[in-house]
Amino acid sequence: MAGNGVASIGECMLELSGQTGTNWRMGFAGDTFNTLWALHALSGDRPATYVSAFGDDPFSQGQIGFFAENGIGIGSSPVISGARPGLYAITLTGAERSFTYWRGDAAARQLASDPAALSKNLENQSLVYFSGITLAILEDAARKTLLEAVAKARAAGSLIAFDPNYRPRLWRDRESAQAAIVEALGVTDIALPTFPDEQMLFGDQTPQATAGRLRQWVAEVVVKNGEQPALIAENGTLHDVPAIHVADPVDTTGAGDSFNGGYLAARLAGHGPREAASRAHRVAAAVVRVRGALAPFETLRAAFEN
Repeated sequence: MAGNGVASIGECMLELSGQTGTNWRMGFAGDTFNTLWALHALSGDRPATYVSAFGDDPFSQGQIGFFAENGIGIGSSPVISGARPGLYAITLTGAERSFTYWRGDAAARQLASDPAALSKNLENQSLVYFSGITLAILEDAARKTLLEAVAKARAAGSLIAFDPNYRPRLWRDRESAQAAIVEALGVTDIALPTFPDEQMLFGDQTPQATAGRLRQWVAEVVVKNGEQPALIAENGTLHDVPAIHVADPVDTTGAGDSFNGGYLAARLAGHGPREAASRAHRVAAAVVRVRGALAPFETLRAAFEN
């Protein structure tokens, strides 16, 4: 029987944002961590675990310390001697962001190196979340280990949520990404795709086509589409949930990730999919008004409850 905790699997990197001249602000972020950050902020007293692998350098120690200060643990995630975290920088054109990455030898690529520890981290979780980026940073054998651990957690009662989050530069080729993502959908209860990603990867012409394709494997599908309505597929019907236009965005980094966190928090709290999507849109709208991927907990909570 699943417990009360929430776990998110993937890579948290060093984030450089808020450039002023030659000076940058350093923080910590990454797609699945951004989602856990929002989910943790909005889920009350649920224990939160970030499942990854970490180095033993000062930056990794600072990262783990930052997690702990904010009530997020790392469970049995391996700490690997000589390893270090990945790094990315946010470059803004207006509020729209682009990224530069240094992550080829990041410790997180070894998150499935200890199958027993990985499985232990997913035990007794009410919800387990991962993404296509989690899949993409792993070699084939490690990806298989990950999906076996997720399937085991699901069989034990955990709800599994997955965002395909397709990033072409991380994959060997398009076909490899398609195969891995379809395999992940087979162990998923809630899918949270983004329409432009799905259009690029699978050639979907409309959000409705994305929802219909994913419903082959997943009972609950939420298709995000920027400032366009989110499309909810539930009980064989489709519903649009309008997004929120933000007239004064600062930085769109992490908007989709925080939507996922808001949606999952609302579902765990007992709200239906449409109400959950409405709350998630409000959370995402609050996040684009701050720099970097992580908004303060108080900002997220105010948006969620508004």
